[in-house]
Amino acid sequence: MPDTSETPSVLSFLGDVAKGQVLALQDYSLLVVQSVANVFTPPRYWTDTLEQMDLIGVGSLGIVAIAGFFIGGVLVLQTSSQFERFGETALTGEAVALALVRELGPTITALLVAGRNASGIASELGSMVVTEQVDAMRALGTDPVRKLVTPRVVAMVMMLPLLVAVADFVGLGGGFLVAYLTLRLGAVQFWTTAIRALAFGDLVQGFVKPLFFGFVISTIGCFQGLRVKGGTQGVGRATTSAVVISSVVVILVDFFLSKLLLYMFQK
Repeated sequence: MPDTSETPSVLSFLGDVAKGQVLALQDYSLLVVQSVANVFTPPRYWTDTLEQMDLIGVGSLGIVAIAGFFIGGVLVLQTSSQFERFGETALTGEAVALALVRELGPTITALLVAGRNASGIASELGSMVVTEQVDAMRALGTDPVRKLVTPRVVAMVMMLPLLVAVADFVGLGGGFLVAYLTLRLGAVQFWTTAIRALAFGDLVQGFVKPLFFGFVISTIGCFQGLRVKGGTQGVGRATTSAVVISSVVVILVDFFLSKLLLYMFQK
């Protein structure tokens, strides 16, 4: 006869896992609400916010620019072969502009920033938890969410759209360079078609998404850092979880935002 003694333990284990996930979602939701509410009430830590803007924005500028440049070049290489078959190489600028501004610019930039900054936020806050600095803040009457979380959320939400703008512009520049060298497209022809291809809805899609992406990346990084347990090993696990979870959530949010924005601007 099959052994049924393990059934209760398996069900109990699955129940504990589900309960833990629900509690984690509840704690994350509470952290999100608190971080947003702190923006509208004093005290506000502007110095910390400016410092985080420098770390996130200026610190990520190099990798975002390099990635954007080569993404634009790859787009030209991939699309030019198809356009050449129909003698429509002049449309290369249009294809690159739409792909970058609508989708690749915001998404790739968000994933790069998640890899660089979500891990940094989680490791920094996790180290503060392990060394009991967060407990010391509470003992001194300082709200850790207001001091540590809100400045990082505000900085990320403000800087990610600017990084996306840089990635889009540099990507178009890389696309133009490759188009000029391989397709012999002139600057006027490329940039004219690229700019004319962009409608108001495309720009809205390109710059609304980073606001949501930045909020997701920063809050998940802070949440994973503040719930660190188990010493330095817990910091490593939190860092990995912050990058993985924020990257996956960015892609999920991108899907639903794309569906919503396309419905709004293509009616």
